[in-house]
Amino acid sequence: MKIDILTLFPEMFEKIIDTSIIKRAIENKKVEINLINFREFSKDKHNRVDDYQYGGGKGMVLTPEPIYLAVESIKKEDSKIILLSPQGKVFSQKLAYDFSKESHLILICGHYEGFDERILEIVDIELSIGDYVLTGGEIPAMVVMDGVVRLLDGVIEEESHLQESFNDNLLDYPVYTRPEEFRGMKVPDVLISGHHKNIEKWRLEKRIEKTKKNRPDLLEKRN
Repeated sequence: MKIDILTLFPEMFEKIIDTSIIKRAIENKKVEINLINFREFSKDKHNRVDDYQYGGGKGMVLTPEPIYLAVESIKKEDSKIILLSPQGKVFSQKLAYDFSKESHLILICGHYEGFDERILEIVDIELSIGDYVLTGGEIPAMVVMDGVVRLLDGVIEEESHLQESFNDNLLDYPVYTRPEEFRGMKVPDVLISGHHKNIEKWRLEKRIEKTKKNRPDLLEKRN
């Protein structure tokens, strides 16, 4: 897979792509990640990429031309173009799986007060990571990148993500490690019983219990 990230602040991504699973995925040629500063595509003599909005209002708006030119310089027939925006469809594990099957993702990071609406004409999906507003699309782009890359074949063991939260509208079950007792808190007996069917039953019960407590909306979808 190839991921191109269009941003005004490429330095924000340098640590995350040089760390842990994403770094190993790049080294093992599972993914290629490119950082593109779309300011370089500005034709303004001062390299501006924003301007005042028509109709009045506070804040500057990203102009369409630099983003159009940046996208056109890298877009292919199989490219999936994603604009990070608080107004978009909410990112989910299902979308992460869908994106992981693509061969080329282009992530556009919005910034300032917003973007010229005409930019949406070259976008396949407008995407949000939740119902809140951030200063820009860089952090949401990192979330999407991380969520997708870990699902690529050979990046992590398939079993690790097949049994994770959200795959079947249930949260994950509780997990424990050594020591068996810590400050009076003991590992549940069933987990050290060696009885696999009882362990599976306990885990399912705990998944339902945790989902009911923290995310009852997921149980409604499951039903």
